[in-house]
Amino acid sequence: MRSIRGALSGLTTRGRCLLAAGLAAALCSLILNERDLLRVSVFVVALPLLVCFLTAVSRVGLHAQRQIVPVRVPVAGRAEVSVHVHSTGRLPTGGLLVSDGVPYSLGGRPRFVIEHLPRLTGTRLRYQVQPMLRGVQQLGPLKATITDPFGLVEFERELAGMSRLIVVPRVVPLVGVPGGSGLGSGDDGSVRLAAGQGEDDVIVRPYRQGDDLRKVHWRSTAKRDEMMVRVEERPWRGGTTVLLDHRAAAHRGAGASASLEWAVSFAASICLHLHRYGQRIRLVTENGRLLISDSGDGTHNDNAVLDALAALQPAARPQLDCRTDPGHGQELIAILGGTSAEELGQLITQRGRGSRSLAVLLDTDAWGTGEGTRTDLGGAQALLRGTGWGVTVAHPNTPMTAVWATLCRANGSRSDAMIGG
Repeated sequence: MRSIRGALSGLTTRGRCLLAAGLAAALCSLILNERDLLRVSVFVVALPLLVCFLTAVSRVGLHAQRQIVPVRVPVAGRAEVSVHVHSTGRLPTGGLLVSDGVPYSLGGRPRFVIEHLPRLTGTRLRYQVQPMLRGVQQLGPLKATITDPFGLVEFERELAGMSRLIVVPRVVPLVGVPGGSGLGSGDDGSVRLAAGQGEDDVIVRPYRQGDDLRKVHWRSTAKRDEMMVRVEERPWRGGTTVLLDHRAAAHRGAGASASLEWAVSFAASICLHLHRYGQRIRLVTENGRLLISDSGDGTHNDNAVLDALAALQPAARPQLDCRTDPGHGQELIAILGGTSAEELGQLITQRGRGSRSLAVLLDTDAWGTGEGTRTDLGGAQALLRGTGWGVTVAHPNTPMTAVWATLCRANGSRSDAMIGG
C-alpha cells in the first residue's frame, strides 16, 4: 500500500485530472449502461497508472557522479564541474531535467534536459563556475526530475550529494625578500653567517627524488638509516611569522573588494613567495592563534596555507590582543587593519629586543566608511619606526607588488633603531 501511494504521488495535475475524468466516465457508463463509454474510461484510467508505474521503475536505476576540476580555484578563477549520469535499469529513460545545487556566489543554478539517456553508456554534463568570494563552497545536491512524454507523471530524485569546492585567495607574484629575511634577527644574513654566529648543527630532511646527491649528509644518513640531505637555504632558527589581523571591526568594505580580502590575499602571497625561498612560515592571527606552521623537515605545503586562509572568517573581537610575542622570536610581518596606539604599543612591547619586525598598515578609510577602530596613520608610523619597525601603508589602488617592494626596503630592527638613536 505504501509503495502504491509513493508511485501515485508522482502524478501531475494533468495526470490527476485525467484519472478523475476516467473514474467519472466509468461511473456514468454504469449508470447509463453505456459499454463504449466504459471502454473509454478504462483506457483513460489505465493510461496514467501505467505511465506512473513505468516512470517509477525507471527512476530506480538512475545514478550519477560529480567531479570538480580543480578542487581549489582562486577568486575570479574558473572550475569545471563534470556530472556523469547513467542508468542501470532495463527500461529506457527519457525526459530528465537535471539540476545541480550551486551557491549564488558561484553563479546561476545549472539545468540540463536529457531527452534520451543511453542505458549502458549514460551521458556526461559539464558546466563552469566562477567564484567571486573566498571560502569553502558546497555544490549539490544533484537532483533529477523525471517526466513522461505526456506530462502525466513527475518524480524527483537526488542523484548525488554534496561536493566541496575550495575558493582560495588570489595570489600575486612578488619579487625579492627583506634583507636578512628568515633569520629572526635584525642583522643582515650574510653578516651574521660571516661573523660565525650560526650554529654548528645542520638542518637536514629526508631525501626526495631530484635532490642533489652532493648535499647528502652522510652522518645523519648513517644515524637514521635513511638518506638525509642538507637544507642550506635556511639557517638555524630561521623562519618568518606572518600576522594577519582579521577582526571585522578593523576592516572596511564588503565582498571581494573589502580590505579584509586584500589583507588575506597579501598574506597568502607573502607565504607562498617566502616558501619559494625555502623559508619556514608561521601564519597567525592578531591574538596569536596559529593558523598554519611549516613542518621542521624542510617541506612546505602551499595548499595548507591556502586552505587555512580560504576558511578564515572575520573575528568578532573588537581589539587586537597580543599577550605574548606572536613571532616567537622569528621575523614578524604584521598585516594590520584599523589599530589604536594602545594596541600597537602592546604589540611592540611583546617583541624581543633586536627582533626584525615589519608592518603593513591598511588605510581602511580608503576602502569605505563604517564603525570600528580607525588608525592614525601618521602617529602609527612614527610610533613603529621609533621602535625600529619597518612600516609601509597600503591603499586600495596600490599594487601588492609595490607594497612588498617598499616593505623589503624598510628597516625592521629594533636594535638598529637604538643604535641610530
